[in-house]
Amino acid sequence: MTVKKDSISRRDFIKNSIAGTAALASTPVLASYASAAESPTGQKKNHTLRLGGHIFEKFDGPDAWVRILKRLGYRAAYCPLGPEEKDDVVNAYARAAQKADIVIAEVGAWSNPISPDEKKRKQAIKKCREHLALADRIGANCCVNISGSRHEKQWAGPHKDNLTPETFEMIVETTRKIIDDVKPTRTYFTLETMPWSYPDSVDSYVHLIKAIERERFAVHLDPVNLVTSPQVYFKSGELIRECFDKLGPHIRSCHAKDIILNEEIYTPHLTELRPGLGKLDYTAYVRELSRFPDTPLMMEHLPNAEEYHLAAEHIRSVAKSIGLSFG
Repeated sequence: MTVKKDSISRRDFIKNSIAGTAALASTPVLASYASAAESPTGQKKNHTLRLGGHIFEKFDGPDAWVRILKRLGYRAAYCPLGPEEKDDVVNAYARAAQKADIVIAEVGAWSNPISPDEKKRKQAIKKCREHLALADRIGANCCVNISGSRHEKQWAGPHKDNLTPETFEMIVETTRKIIDDVKPTRTYFTLETMPWSYPDSVDSYVHLIKAIERERFAVHLDPVNLVTSPQVYFKSGELIRECFDKLGPHIRSCHAKDIILNEEIYTPHLTELRPGLGKLDYTAYVRELSRFPDTPLMMEHLPNAEEYHLAAEHIRSVAKSIGLSFG
């Protein structure tokens, strides 16, 4: 890859001190983004927070889909369609969601656009383009993927080359190309925070925003993925407040999970759990989310409807305890 002048500055930046990186959070480049509370579908605002999750019931059209979401008390939803759907079907679901005051939170484009395997890399980039286009067609808050991995077999796995200046540069150029090819006008392309791939911290996300320099690049937040040590685990509230202080207006969708540190072994072992079974500071999470009440909180990775129900009960109870509501 030919090294460009701006590429050199980005590589040099990665080597700077954490303090210098943190200072970027208040730079004008971030201030130029629209507020996350501004729904791309122009839906009416209120102060009730938005919770959503995967649904397990079958539905045969947008009206049935909305009825299920309302019965579950969800005011946000994962995109129910694939990129192959015709415009009239996509538009019907978009209208039904808007009428019911349901935000379509995200379209997942889960793939590895920086894979060392050229065929897989090209397929992943194609998938990102198609799903970003779908997000724009249906008016979703964002299209989300991870930045990817240099691992040859695991598309989202840890690798020694993931957190390097060269990979950072690859992520920047790949993300720019995806956005520039699709040219979205109603949605945003986002990268989920990950423990071993960029963005792996709040400040690295700030740096990515500055480096990518695209209006339609925004933030997807999963704080559990940033809990990578006992130090962070025991102060997850501080982590969450930092996320919203530096990235809040640019966050388009959030994931709701939980995490626990195994106390029975002598090396750190962190395990993902259903919300309510771990130690993530959900009081801080919900309180910070209330600063941007139209930003959806989406539960994930649970095996069945009952587990989603229990997770939702916990999140709603936390909100109620501090005078807030998910409806």
